[in-house]
Amino acid sequence: MNMRPRKNQLLSFLPDALVQTNGSRDGLARYLTFDDGPDPTYTPPLLDLLAKHGVKASFFLVGQKIERHPQLVERIVADGHMLGNHSYSHWSFKHMTTRKKISEIHSTDALLSAFDGRLQHRMRPPHGYVGADILCYFAMHRRSFVYWSYDSLDYQDRPTHEMVARLRADPPLPGDIVLMHDDSKRAHDALSVLLPEWLLNGHSFRALSQDVR
Repeated sequence: MNMRPRKNQLLSFLPDALVQTNGSRDGLARYLTFDDGPDPTYTPPLLDLLAKHGVKASFFLVGQKIERHPQLVERIVADGHMLGNHSYSHWSFKHMTTRKKISEIHSTDALLSAFDGRLQHRMRPPHGYVGADILCYFAMHRRSFVYWSYDSLDYQDRPTHEMVARLRADPPLPGDIVLMHDDSKRAHDALSVLLPEWLLNGHSFRALSQDVR
């Protein structure tokens, strides 16, 4: 199973100010990121787990879910995590018009702004698809996308012990941006085992910065 996708390795050649695939390689920090929330069933126990271990992360949220669960967004901010933009509808950008893509991004920025006061947020496109039109739009407007260098594959419906064994055998490296999701219990269940081990081994975890480098 490929946890380090070749496509994202190629994207790493673009400047971080446009597309970020790795965090800082200084020190031992890794960067946990969670897509597709907030979810009233799965996000709270994940936040509890992160708080228990003093870990900060980044949450790329879907606009429609922000509208339905504002109290969860409030808690994400209160707990010191980063808010990211994961579009409004979570439909793939592949078959959207440019106007529709921009509308999805701006709508979600406006929703997130009510919680953290920022006019713009780091963006992760649904399913990882951008397109040349939005890439150019972001370059012109000095905005950046956040991808990942390490895919936990937690969206695969596999037993928790298999996921734990796979991530234990090939753990994230310093600077890795780790792709996970908070719309199921798989990330929580695996991290409940792995986080104590990783922290004991001296690993640290940070939220990504909202500021383009």
